[in-house]
Amino acid sequence: MIDVTDRHCRYFHRLLAPRARLYTEMITTGALLHGNVGRHLDFDPAEHPVALQLGGSEPGDLAQAARLGRQWGYDEINLNCGCPSERVQRGAFGACLMAEPRLVADCLKAMQDAVDVPVTVKHRLGLDYDDSYGFVRDFVGALFGAGCRVFHVHARNAVLKGLSPKDNREIPPLRYADARRLQADFPDAVFVLNGGLDSAETALQAMREFGGAMLGRAAWHDPRILSAISMQRWPQAGLPSDARVVDAMTDYARRMVAGGVPLRAIVRPMLGLVNGRSGARRWRRMLSDAQRLNAEDPELIFEAWRALTMAPALRA
Repeated sequence: MIDVTDRHCRYFHRLLAPRARLYTEMITTGALLHGNVGRHLDFDPAEHPVALQLGGSEPGDLAQAARLGRQWGYDEINLNCGCPSERVQRGAFGACLMAEPRLVADCLKAMQDAVDVPVTVKHRLGLDYDDSYGFVRDFVGALFGAGCRVFHVHARNAVLKGLSPKDNREIPPLRYADARRLQADFPDAVFVLNGGLDSAETALQAMREFGGAMLGRAAWHDPRILSAISMQRWPQAGLPSDARVVDAMTDYARRMVAGGVPLRAIVRPMLGLVNGRSGARRWRRMLSDAQRLNAEDPELIFEAWRALTMAPALRA
């Protein structure tokens, strides 16, 4: 979810899912150790519980990045061993780390020694076209032996050559049965299922079978899927109406724009909020209009909402 689940997206998603655990986009150790730490790690207190997802392969660098994450208040540190993009491969981390379980175990141990919050891992079931269960069993076994107890399993292989990141989310077949085998073979670990969960129903079923469900693009394209899950899982938490979400995001945008954040970065995750409603196209068009966005006026969010809610009357 690089360039997707930034702090503005997470603030928006928190409104729709009051008790979900939110994850950052993958942030590389180099970006934290040699870049602007505040730009990468700052977040709103409303985002809690929120996990920092790291990309890297050097134990010392990952330990220092984990310390920074803890200092900034993150509730969990997650090591990404599942991203198949060529950019990540060039840095020798992401999914290609699954070929080096001992190195990953050393990385996890260094991070665990550096922080007092859970250190978890996100991984695939295999690499390229090797779908043998033994490969992922041995990978998880090495990390379990190093003390990792929470695994986020994208239940597909990662094909490192010949498939784009988008293709890697769709073409390699889902192998839920092997994810279940991991859960049976490591009963003292928690396995969170990821991959192919494109509706509230499939996510809720995963939550019944596994220790949790992790959603990515589905929540980006249809944010209210988070609300549908929340209503079933935590009905006592309550959920704001679309109108209240708009009010909250308008207030948030006022604060962020006053601090120099471009309005387009704040409204981008909101485009799918009203998918399926009459006037949704007008909503998306207004929030994507370059001229309007360049004015940096947070009231654009409310204007787009008013245009949406008035649309039926205008057609009558």
